[in-house]
Amino acid sequence: MARPRQERAEQTRDAILNAAAEMFDEYGYAGASINRILERAGVTAGALYFHFKSKEALARAVMNAQSESIVPFLGSKGLQRLVDITLIWSFQLQRDPMLRAGVRLTGEQATFGLQDATPYQEWADIMTGILTESAENNELQAGVEPRELAEFVVEACTGMQMYASVVSGRQDLPDRAVRMWRLLLPGVAVPAVVARTEVNPLRVRLAATAPAQAAGATS
Repeated sequence: MARPRQERAEQTRDAILNAAAEMFDEYGYAGASINRILERAGVTAGALYFHFKSKEALARAVMNAQSESIVPFLGSKGLQRLVDITLIWSFQLQRDPMLRAGVRLTGEQATFGLQDATPYQEWADIMTGILTESAENNELQAGVEPRELAEFVVEACTGMQMYASVVSGRQDLPDRAVRMWRLLLPGVAVPAVVARTEVNPLRVRLAATAPAQAAGATS
């Protein structure tokens, strides 16, 4: 009996989180009222507050769910995996409300009294792990420090998506991610890795829509 109740609770929590993401994506933190979230989720206030103590806690959960929109699609290894994170991210920002809401809230958080660097730090940690392994496998040029490069990529992507949002509504974000790597790879990777790393818009779409195994099939 306990398992069905647990599954229902998980389904309710997911429904609330998804509804909140849609509202935050559409209206921002200030405009996404609890009543709007309840109506979209189709749950009671009691159910919402059972899972999330406040609107702020709900916003934090959305902010910190960004990697869940990307990591499940990854199947590649080494430096290709880092490239694929940014390619999938650039495509998912066009279609995934959870990711868009997380990015929007992370950027807007000062307006509702937060200063939470966790989303940025999580991405930097993920990328540092990938780059550390890449360095151990001699994929990086001498002198490239994994944490420094990881933080730079997070910083570059943060600014890039903000620019693309204003210029094109993020429609050209995948192409901008491709351009970033075409400029960056020769300066951080050894020539053999540069030659075999796939950086193109087609991989963006394949990696974001196919199972994780497909993302690594050509790596």
